[in-house]
Formats: sequence, structure tokens, C-alpha cells
Amino acid sequence: MCEPDGQAFSERMFAAEDGLHLHLRDYHPGLDATGSRLPVIGLAGLTRNARDFHQLALILSQDAGTPRRVIALDYRGRGLSDRDDNKANYNILVEAQDVIHVCAGLGVDRAIFIGTSRGGLILHMLAAIKPDLLAAVVFNDIGPVIEAKGLMQIRDDLNSAIPPRDWDDAARMLQARHGADFPALSEQDWAEMANAIYREIDRRIIADVDPAIAAQLMTIDFEKPLPDLWSQFDALAGVPMMVIRGENSALLSETTVEEMVARHPAAKRVLAREQGHPPLLHLQPMTNEIMSFLASV
Repeated sequence: MCEPDGQAFSERMFAAEDGLHLHLRDYHPGLDATGSRLPVIGLAGLTRNARDFHQLALILSQDAGTPRRVIALDYRGRGLSDRDDNKANYNILVEAQDVIHVCAGLGVDRAIFIGTSRGGLILHMLAAIKPDLLAAVVFNDIGPVIEAKGLMQIRDDLNSAIPPRDWDDAARMLQARHGADFPALSEQDWAEMANAIYREIDRRIIADVDPAIAAQLMTIDFEKPLPDLWSQFDALAGVPMMVIRGENSALLSETTVEEMVARHPAAKRVLAREQGHPPLLHLQPMTNEIMSFLASV
């Protein structure tokens, strides 16, 4: 697996409260550069990891005028964090507690959070149990209501994927599965996505996640309504917010976005055109939208 621009970040490990080791990337331009600007913390999707934020983290941390510290976490069972022997710990409450613990270890008492998919669900938990940590939030194609159709698509995709033969094959497979929802992506974007999702271990390219996490989706009874998180969302009433929806997303509906904005009228609403679930945030105009939002906080 290629690791471009490795000099732009440091890799750190923290022990969770139960002793499990959690990995993160810290893109820190230095206190002299960042001054009093709030750090940005990136929380990735269900089976994804810190590498998802690499391109955006480079942009934000190396901005000539207003560089920011960017921290991207591998949840337990993802990326370079330890796999958990207790698979029941793969839930958003435990993962939110891990985020709180890591922030305390880093000395971060307030930050701007970007939550992609699962990361946005974790933000709902943080709003309920540690609201003071949230200086502002960006929901990337996620909200209090998850569309069953979109979650079933993710379930089927994760549990039917076969390992790629090589890195070129990994990018081609991703494009074949998701290209219709992401016409905005270039071949380079698909290659970078492959690098974020997969890791080469013992000469095999495999998804960089504990398989038990994808398997959990097989246990969901879709005959029953999925639980919502409106009460936790309402706890964010005074928190600056941006809501991003992929134009072709099946997970976050336009109806849910409208309700989010109705309950939080100051929220900035952005449509990621020609992208599905979840949108890549380092593509324009998404990067400019995020930087404008950060500047307003």
C-alpha cells in the first residue's frame, strides 16, 4: 500500500479505557502556524479509517493562510487500531467513548468534527454525552434517520465483495461497483479510494477492517423500522452545523435533510453533485464549502 505525503502527519497510538490500542493520524503544522484555531477531527464511515481524510487533511493542515491541525482516528477494529475480541463493542456508544478518551489524551477539549456516515452517528452520541467537545459539526451524508434501502446496499456490498488481485484491480472493482453514483470521480480518485479502503498484508490486498463489523449488518431485521436519533440531534441546537448530502445518496434522504435544517435553521446545507454515499470531501467545490464553514466558526 502506498503512503504518500507521510511526512505531513505523525502516527500515534492511544490505549482505550479497556486497554485496546487505537491508532490515529495527526496532521499538525505546529502551534506557531495554527495559533488559536480549533483543530478538526475526522471520523470515518462504518468500515473505513483515517486514510479517508488524507487528502482533505493535507489541504486543511497546509493551507497557506489558515492552517489547522487535523486529527483522523481509526476506530477499534479498523485500520491500524486493534481488533476487538468482544465484537459487541463495535457500536457507536463505545466508539464515541473512544473518541472522548483520545481527545482527552491529546489535550483537545473542543474541536470541529467532520463525521462521515458512521462518524456522523458517533457525533450524535457525543452530542448526548459530551456536548462541550463539539465546537461545530459537519455531517457528511448522514443524519438522524438512515434509509433502509441505503443500509441494505451497504450490507450487500460489504458482505459480497471479493479481494482484489492487485491495486489496479482494487480501483477497477470500486469503480465498477460505485461508478454510477460517482460520475465526478477520476481514475486517480478511485485509486486513492482503494488505498484508503484496502491494505496489503502478506502479499494479499484485503479490506482494512475486522470482518465482524460488516457481518453485524446481516443481523439487522429490515422488516422493523430503523431507530432514529432525533433526540440526540436536537442536543446540537446551539452548535454550528453543516449538512452535506451526496446527490445520488441512498442513505440520507432529502426529506431528512429538510427536517434537519428545519430543526437547526442556522445549518449550512450543501449538495455534493455527481457523488453518492459518502461524498469525497477533497473534491471541489466541497473543499471550498468546508473551508468557508470552518472560517465562520
